[in-house]
Amino acid sequence: MIKTAGAVTVWGFDIDRQPRQARQAIGVVPQEINFDPFFTPRELLDLQAGLYGVPRRERRTAELLEAVGLADHADAYARSLSGGMRRRLMVAKAMVHAPPVLVLDEPTAGVDVDLRRHLWDHIRELNRRGVTILLTTHYLEEAQQLCDTIAIIDSGDLIACEPTRTLVGRLDRKEIAITVDRSLEAVPVALAGWPVELVEGRRLVVRYRPSQVRVDEVLAAVRAAGLGIVDLSTREADLEDIFLELTRNHRGRNPEEDGSHGSG
Repeated sequence: MIKTAGAVTVWGFDIDRQPRQARQAIGVVPQEINFDPFFTPRELLDLQAGLYGVPRRERRTAELLEAVGLADHADAYARSLSGGMRRRLMVAKAMVHAPPVLVLDEPTAGVDVDLRRHLWDHIRELNRRGVTILLTTHYLEEAQQLCDTIAIIDSGDLIACEPTRTLVGRLDRKEIAITVDRSLEAVPVALAGWPVELVEGRRLVVRYRPSQVRVDEVLAAVRAAGLGIVDLSTREADLEDIFLELTRNHRGRNPEEDGSHGSG
């Protein structure tokens, strides 16, 4: 671990004065698979635990394999495991020395929906047990579902770092889609003062600010236009909306940026 400036501590250990303890406090799950395919999961975990100096009597190989759903494949060659199983084995490998901090770099990249949900459940369980998890992901739904604090980096700049609920609440924006009881040619005059979009003849999409307008006011306006309400659904701003808004504003303040530096 090499810092560029200032002081850095990991779990209370200074990375310059106590580098060994700082490294011991971290488990890393890289994006790329990085284990020998000719070892079995049991052998891989035992080897990793040995590298970290974990005494044989304190190793939790069977427990970790059970936790990631690989107990039945403990003695199969790693090369025979599916992509999803290899991902789970990577998590177990990072946990052999019981680190208090776990770094996950795109842990669900390229996996199917079912496996992604399974990995989410496992990550939540680790967190409930007291493990601090640093998750790097481009899946915004994943970040919103799993993280209690979110940082957004754009072109190398940290542009936000807040509790998830606070961050998502930044946008005072909501929309309600109302299906009415008859087809319309245009938005009724009675609703002209609202930001309303007519979709497929019978669906009115109304956008409003919850801090200024109550939903019953929107519904009352629709009824006042002589329309019956058949169905409705609402949509609140989510992390994707926040991400797009913040990165758009950030790039607007830095016109020299051409986006070539990437974002994460």
